[in-house]
Amino acid sequence: MGVPNRCHQQDIWIDSPCGRMFSRTWMCIDSSTKPPIILFHDSLGCVELWRDFPDKLCMITGRTVIAYDRFGFGRSDVHPGDWSARFIRDEAEHYFPLVKDSLRIDTFTAFGHSVGGGIAAHCAAHFPEQCQFLITESAQAFVEGKTLQGIRAAQTAFEAPGQLERLKKYHGEKAAWVLQAWTRTWQSEAMRDWSLESAVHAISCPTLAIHGELDDYGSECHAQRIGALAGDLAQLLLIENCGHVPHREREELVLKTVAQFLR
Repeated sequence: MGVPNRCHQQDIWIDSPCGRMFSRTWMCIDSSTKPPIILFHDSLGCVELWRDFPDKLCMITGRTVIAYDRFGFGRSDVHPGDWSARFIRDEAEHYFPLVKDSLRIDTFTAFGHSVGGGIAAHCAAHFPEQCQFLITESAQAFVEGKTLQGIRAAQTAFEAPGQLERLKKYHGEKAAWVLQAWTRTWQSEAMRDWSLESAVHAISCPTLAIHGELDDYGSECHAQRIGALAGDLAQLLLIENCGHVPHREREELVLKTVAQFLR
């Protein structure tokens, strides 16, 4: 997809009582006049792993894009230590507000990939007056057998020599914790009955739920259940021949759909 220019990029460190968080902002001409898009990364993700998608998202939507590393991930400090099966809700209620307040974000669009989609949905529910749009991509709405099967397969793959080094490139010495926080938490007894609906009873903003039909971590039921939370305000994009990362596998389609949705 042709993008004529790049957005201005700025790295911002956020100091908080819980530690330092790393964030990055992409801005283009006049994008500051519109509410920003906040990106919430997946279980093994971080700012760097969004690659050039935020830049292209900024250009096609004309909106500022902000991504941050959750505590324990990427360049941010280690997680404060109260990690539990409540981590999705905790991110929306306790840690995202640190970013929101520090960067003086008022109204915003929440865009989350994988578990970041669940976090984004919680943010939409927790800040109903400020979250104008919700976009989820490959998000989990409940603990499906397919979800656990995909996690177990990934866990086995990471046991191969050198695989953990791939994570260390992005998470440093926190890499082993990142992997365990994902695999152990989702397979724990405490997560067995988790569902998005148990905490998010309704979403009051327009919602776009994106899902690939070949997603290894969940069926299209997840997108449908997220859409049900938004009712008539929901749009679903189910992509054929696409796996767990539509913004990389079908980038042009995702960018165009998101831009049209926000207009």
